[in-house]
Amino acid sequence: MNILAQLKARFQPVLASLTDEVGPLLEMIRPAGDPKFGDYQANFAMGLAKKVGKNPRELAAEIVAGAKLDDLCETPEVAGPGFINLKLRDDWLQAQLVAAKSDERIGVEKVAEPKTYIVDYSSPNVAKPMHVGHIRSTVIGDSLCRTLKFLGHNAISDNHLGDWGTQFGMIIYGYKHFADQAAYKKAPVPELSRIYRVVRGLMDYFDAKTKLPKLIEALAERTADYETAKNAPAPTDKAEAKKQKKEVGRLQSQVQELNEEIKSTEAKIAQTEDSPQLAKLAAEHAEIGSAVLKETAKLHEGDAENLALWKEFLPFCEDEIKRVYERLNVTFDHQLGESFYHDRLADVVADFEKRGLAKESEGATCIFLDGFKAPMIIRKRDGAFLYSTTDLATIAYRMETWKPDAILYVVDFRQGDHFDKLFAATRLWGYTDIELKHVSFGTVMGEDGKPFKTRAGDTVGLEGLLDEAVSRALAVVNDQAEKSPEGESLDPAQRQQISEIVGIASLKYGDLSQNRESDYKFSYDKMLALNGNTSTYMQYSYARVQSIFRRGEVDIEKLRASDVAITFEHPLERQLAVAVLRFSEALDDVLADYRPNYLTNYLFDQLAKSFSSFFDSCPVLKAETEDLKNSRLLLCDLTARVIKQGLDLLGIQTVDKM
Repeated sequence: MNILAQLKARFQPVLASLTDEVGPLLEMIRPAGDPKFGDYQANFAMGLAKKVGKNPRELAAEIVAGAKLDDLCETPEVAGPGFINLKLRDDWLQAQLVAAKSDERIGVEKVAEPKTYIVDYSSPNVAKPMHVGHIRSTVIGDSLCRTLKFLGHNAISDNHLGDWGTQFGMIIYGYKHFADQAAYKKAPVPELSRIYRVVRGLMDYFDAKTKLPKLIEALAERTADYETAKNAPAPTDKAEAKKQKKEVGRLQSQVQELNEEIKSTEAKIAQTEDSPQLAKLAAEHAEIGSAVLKETAKLHEGDAENLALWKEFLPFCEDEIKRVYERLNVTFDHQLGESFYHDRLADVVADFEKRGLAKESEGATCIFLDGFKAPMIIRKRDGAFLYSTTDLATIAYRMETWKPDAILYVVDFRQGDHFDKLFAATRLWGYTDIELKHVSFGTVMGEDGKPFKTRAGDTVGLEGLLDEAVSRALAVVNDQAEKSPEGESLDPAQRQQISEIVGIASLKYGDLSQNRESDYKFSYDKMLALNGNTSTYMQYSYARVQSIFRRGEVDIEKLRASDVAITFEHPLERQLAVAVLRFSEALDDVLADYRPNYLTNYLFDQLAKSFSSFFDSCPVLKAETEDLKNSRLLLCDLTARVIKQGLDLLGIQTVDKM
């Protein structure tokens, strides 16, 4: 049961008789910010009154009278200049709770008109270890897919693997020149990872050597600009003085950033040149950058040796990422990598050319799109295809195979320009009746406010991140177990299992609780805190309910099937009941703009806080009567079930003991 949807349905006919623009008015029905104003508020009467030429309070009263709310709400209150305050009837609330107690969906109805969604997320390059940057795409995409499926949509998850690009040219080159065959036969993945790092390091070294002089030149120019601006006479006009100060600050920041980039670049150069072994390799492989591109080109052209190596390496690489996904409790319906579409790329280009949608420019085949300064290149002058070509081929395949209503791309915000062009080109190609959405997200930052890196400046490996989170979670689990009589019964294996669930949950929830478009600072301590908006707190709330059932020897299945009534003897019981029944609304909010943090906000701010207040003030096992005890046990059970289901939609498991 979606209360907000019910209220909107009651008001819709009345508003439709007054205006053609009903949608924006219905969106002005929202949960009340303060319980003293009821459970919901409707604030549309004031604006509508101006359009229809009526007194807003009188209009609000007319609308309420026509909305037929008697069975759902107590007598609505028209307050102030026309605010409509709505308080749900207790008997109606209780009836919804009774229906939900034996419903496996806890009262959440499936959508009346399901759609087909393709959710494209994670998409690592399989030839190298997954890193911290993959956590956001993976957990956001997985949560959206779970939520869509739960609400009844046909959601198809597709992990568009990077299994065909330059990274395989790097591994092939590395295997041919640097592989330790004994190590490879013993443990292929670590050896492939090692040779990838060697090749990457050498390529970075030569890139840094090329880049450094340009950086030094840019620093000299910016420093001169900064000195000029800093020493310029201060304008007498306040606005101009403020503008000058802002410009000086901007130039100073650029000078600082260039200095830092130069230091980082010099460190990369020194790392190679200060190592006799690496310096020797650099001297012997001075053309490694172009050599890697040649190996990649040979692979794409079907060279027998390179294709055989690719087929040999790929299963090892896929097994490695599969192991990480298993720890994250993430699965995919399909994993169609770039290689799957390779044979379709020439046809894509030919089709654009045939329709007159692409033309040659400086030897390359380009799509010129309105509103973009630069064209979208789909074939380079040397005949090579690009990511854009593969993405167009992927869309064509998905449309032919699944006929989706929407395709969601859960990808870093830095790819925004690429997707803007891709969507424009797709519509130009004729795919106009589909939602194409770039579900963008920000960067994981360190405590210093910069992208999260290791001390050596490398991107943090995802598996190392998981191991550290589990290790820290074990300390939390041990601490809690020592404080609880129940916890003392947990053996080391059980504690390790719980810490695996709790630790990985903390990473996932810590990410999902953020506004996806914002950068956020990574902190194990905050993520594993037993208070505040964390998965650990939510899991503890769930475990607390299970503890009540164990201590009271409660047969909860039997209680759910009984005809026990749920009553409100205390205001906090009613507050918790309303919070439980708003679960469906939270899920609608998630899908409105694909933001899982609306679900975490609901679970913590509404449900968990209401349960904590209820738990502190309303004795359950020691309730005054048996009927009241059973009523409160059912409220606890509904709360725990919503927590469990909500966390599951975030890809997070619960535990019965903590």
